[in-house]
Amino acid sequence: MNAQFIVFFGIAILIYLMANVYVGLRGWQAFHALPAFPGGRFYSLLLFFVAGVFFLERLAGDGITLAVSAGLAATGGIWLAALFYLVIFCLIIDEIRLLDRVIPVIPARLRHSPALVGGVTVALVATVLAFGVWNARHTVWRQYDIKVDKAAGDLRELKIILVTDIHLGKIIRNGRLTELVDSINARRPDLVLLAGDIIDEDIGPFISENMAATFQRIQSRFGVFAVLGNHEYIGRQTETAVELLRKSGIIVLRDSFVNVADRFVVAGREEWDRTRFGYGPRKSLKDLLKGVNAKKPVLLMDHQPRNLAEPADAGVDLQVSGHTHRGQLFPNQWLTGALYEIDHGYLRKGKLQVIVSAGFGTWGPPVRTSAASEIVEIKVVFQP
Repeated sequence: MNAQFIVFFGIAILIYLMANVYVGLRGWQAFHALPAFPGGRFYSLLLFFVAGVFFLERLAGDGITLAVSAGLAATGGIWLAALFYLVIFCLIIDEIRLLDRVIPVIPARLRHSPALVGGVTVALVATVLAFGVWNARHTVWRQYDIKVDKAAGDLRELKIILVTDIHLGKIIRNGRLTELVDSINARRPDLVLLAGDIIDEDIGPFISENMAATFQRIQSRFGVFAVLGNHEYIGRQTETAVELLRKSGIIVLRDSFVNVADRFVVAGREEWDRTRFGYGPRKSLKDLLKGVNAKKPVLLMDHQPRNLAEPADAGVDLQVSGHTHRGQLFPNQWLTGALYEIDHGYLRKGKLQVIVSAGFGTWGPPVRTSAASEIVEIKVVFQP
């Protein structure tokens, strides 16, 4: 684990602890005068437990059952989302209070009723979370119709199903994977592309629930192809994850390409972040595509939609990516929109066409408020 990652992790923990203290103090100020308030010691212990569940689950490791671990992971994740929104609402309230000192804007009843303000805040956050949990579980289909100005042998059209960021593990388990596979098969795809973060950090649930057998049920004319994402590296079990995916009937492309039925090329890049986890740099796209017949359509998977000038210059026709989750929690999509040339949807850059999915699963909180869980269907028409 390199120093940069340790520093990042340390800063993230510090911010998390500070956020819990801030929200805890504001909660105390809002509710401590209520007759039903349980008391400072119980309140502190409750806050400490809820804030610590996320870490407790990870520290427990194999010492608890998968069901208990999944429950703790979901509880910790939901608290993480709740904390995110509680901090936002508390900051807004604090700003309004500061303004009220200069220009009275708060009605007198609210000014002297902290419990009412706190209760409304908690109700709003609970409503947002309820919607977010529902939104994460109800998957939508995105449809894109594109044209590629190249011949693909006798193939005139290609139906691609793209899935990114499944995050199979303790929260996204075999039941959700079964729903996904059934949905894919119902569309009768020609090609299935899995663009990274297929398995979350812990590969244990993938093995114990035999998810490989579920993947093997995918029916696709030209097969199932995948690339790795950053989460296959974060868990430090990258090679095992690759072996499991290959046993699932998935062709894992690691800076490599396949000439599919002598009609089109599917290429896959190594994860952009791999150097942070002790791996060497990935190949340049120019080196990766050496030997590719440029007259054939070139489809590229790259987990993160970075540096799109490179595939545009390399003659790639279609790049598919994920990673961004489109922020997952509103308003984080403003951040991903600023970080990436495209964080969701469709972009044309010269002859290159790019499609970025917001992903199927979730990481951390099982909550989505900035984009729904999605599966992408791409209809490619070849027009030489």
